[in-house]
Amino acid sequence: MTLYVVTGAGPVGWTIAEQLAERGDTVRLLTRSGSGPDHPSVEKLRADASDPGALASAIAGAAAVFHCIHGSAYTAGSWRRELPAAEAVVLDAAHRAGTVVVFPESLYSYSHPDTVMTEDGERAATGGKRGVRTALLAARAASPACTVLVIASDFYGPRARMAHAGERMIPAILAGKAIQLVGDPGAPHSFTYVPDLAAAMITAAGLPRAADRMLHAPTLPALSQRAMAEAFALAAGVVVPPLRGIPGWLLRALGTVLPSVREIAELAYQFDRPFVMDSSASERLLGLAPTPLEQGAAETVRWWREDLAVAGSAA
Repeated sequence: MTLYVVTGAGPVGWTIAEQLAERGDTVRLLTRSGSGPDHPSVEKLRADASDPGALASAIAGAAAVFHCIHGSAYTAGSWRRELPAAEAVVLDAAHRAGTVVVFPESLYSYSHPDTVMTEDGERAATGGKRGVRTALLAARAASPACTVLVIASDFYGPRARMAHAGERMIPAILAGKAIQLVGDPGAPHSFTYVPDLAAAMITAAGLPRAADRMLHAPTLPALSQRAMAEAFALAAGVVVPPLRGIPGWLLRALGTVLPSVREIAELAYQFDRPFVMDSSASERLLGLAPTPLEQGAAETVRWWREDLAVAGSAA
C-alpha cells in the first residue's frame, strides 16, 4: 500500500481520499475538524496544514500530497490572507520530503475567458479573486517543489454543495421551486464532475516528474445551466421548474450595497456569455474521459436526496 496525504475534506479532498482508499492505498487526511470519509485505510488527523511541524511529520513517507484546502470565506481578502501562507508551508515541506504536490485549480486566472480555454492558455488575470489565483500560480511555479495543477470548471457532483450546479439548483429542483441563476441560463458553460477531478489528480500524481505541470480535469463539452437543470430533473423524475437568470449588470449594481452579492458579481462574466474549457489534451495524457452526464446527474441527485433527508430528520 502507498501512503498519500490529503489536506482538506471539502468535496475534492473527501473524494480523493475515498478513491485512494477504495483502490487499496493508505490515506492520511489532515483537517482542523477531523472530518472525512469513514474507511479503515483513511487516517483522519486533526491538524493545521499551515503548521510546518505538523505538516512535516504528516507527509513523511508520502508519495504525494493533495492540497485541497480553501479560504474561510469566498472573498479576495480571505484568500489573500490565508492561502499563500498555507501553500508556502506545504510547498516547503514537500520539497524537503521530495514529494509532489497536486493542486485542484480553477479557471479564474485565465486571461482570456471569452475564448475556449486550453492547457496552454495565458494565466495572468488581475484584480480580486482572479488576481489571487494568478499570484498562487506564480508562487507554485517559483517553488523548488514539484507541483501539478489540475484545473476544473464549476463543480457538480456529490458533496459539491456550494456550487452553481449544487445548492443553487438541486434542492429547488427536488422541491419543485423556481430557480434563480447567475447570468444567462442558456449560455454554454463547462461543468466538471468532482469524481472526475479527483481521478485526474490521482493519476497526475503518478506521472513522471515535470516542473509546474498544468492539466485540465476531464470535462464534458460545454452545456448550459439550463441543460444541467434538465439533466438533474430527468434523473430525479420530476418536471424542470422555471429558471430565471440574473444578469451580471444587475448583480454588480446590487453588489455596491450588498457585499455577499459583490463577491458573486465579480465573476458573473463566467455566466453572462460562453465560458468553455477544453480538456481533450489532458484526457489523452491521463488516459481518462469525463463521466457521462446521465450517470453524473444520477449520482448527484442520489447524494442530494440522501443529504436532504438526513438534514430533514435532524431538524
